Amino acid sequence: MENKKERIRKLKQELLVSKTLNIKLNYSDLSRKYKIDRRTIKKYNNGYEPKVTRERKSKLDSFKDIAKEKLKLSGATIMGVYQYMSNKHDIGSYSNFYKYVIKNNLKPKKNKGPNLRFETDYGVQLQFDWKEDIKMVSKHGELFEFNIFSATLSASRLHVFIYSKYKTRNDVQRCLIDTFKYIGGVTEELLTDNMSSIVDVKKCKFCKEFIAFAKDMGTQPKHCKVRHPYTKGKDESANRFMSWLVPYNHEFEDEEELIKIIKDINLKVNKQVNSTIGVAPIMLFNKEKEYLKPLPNNKILDEYYVSTIKVKVSNESLFYYKGIKYSVPIKFIDHTLDIQEDDHKLYVYYNKELITIHDISLKKINYKEEHYIEGLQNVLKHKKQDEIKQLAKKNLKRLKGLN
Repeated sequence: MENKKERIRKLKQELLVSKTLNIKLNYSDLSRKYKIDRRTIKKYNNGYEPKVTRERKSKLDSFKDIAKEKLKLSGATIMGVYQYMSNKHDIGSYSNFYKYVIKNNLKPKKNKGPNLRFETDYGVQLQFDWKEDIKMVSKHGELFEFNIFSATLSASRLHVFIYSKYKTRNDVQRCLIDTFKYIGGVTEELLTDNMSSIVDVKKCKFCKEFIAFAKDMGTQPKHCKVRHPYTKGKDESANRFMSWLVPYNHEFEDEEELIKIIKDINLKVNKQVNSTIGVAPIMLFNKEKEYLKPLPNNKILDEYYVSTIKVKVSNESLFYYKGIKYSVPIKFIDHTLDIQEDDHKLYVYYNKELITIHDISLKKINYKEEHYIEGLQNVLKHKKQDEIKQLAKKNLKRLKGLN
């Protein structure tokens, strides 16, 4: 069947021919033929032309290019882009923004999959995971590589997002402690997948250090069934909210502002109505927090709270930590490194990469033999390899005596 526009076009042609040839019109026949009211046909025959209605300009038209650019980003959502744009511009309500996006075919594509849910009682379970290897660039072109620790209370769906450069066991434990402090208590159990930093994947068992940590916290660690990460679905569904972070790429000043943006998103997520429970997580959390176990005392928490410290490497390829000098490869001279202390060891990182490990020492200067040899090779280029090794052993022995 022809559409109305085409029928009107043909009707006008016939009216023009009839008028030119002075043919008397039968409006009833024309009405049946073109399925148009006979009174409307009379109007057309008398020269009627419908007014062309101009589409009203939306104030969102001024921001269409921004919306289009942000919604094309991998992982972006309409809500995430709206939250970003409403922080910077007066764009009205989310409802109008959503309609505008749909009308202008700007809606991002979704990856569909199964959505299975497992309900738990208040205070029983905290699910956690990493949103890994995120890369964002500041407005000044500086690259930031980091991870987001994502935790969710299974009953209330309250979410906690924490910025972290690394994903070591120490980082997991630090983030869990920060989460416990944020929610004001501890759940009966912790649920995660086979996280390599805390789980022996081959044996499918938590490492003894993490088991001890959980015991001291007063909780019980559990991991998802093998090949069935959907049992942790509530936390994985929380990860989609990190898509709200995507529009801020190239828009933040520095690391401090990036962390603030993540915290702001965290607050907004918990105030947004959850489609499953029908209310905002923060409202149910007010009930769930009554069921949480009390936090361990500060002495226990402090024992596990491993922080990252920045150090500068001297031209001797040494850095200071608590008044003691430790060595690194010479290529890191004049660079700033991150160090973490755990189990009487120092873990030294550069741009998230572990570059060396030192035993905590009381000696004033601590050179690894390979670092010292590398330094001599750089200075004594005319010496043979065997000579340098002998000289290194001699000097290190003498240095040991001075310590």
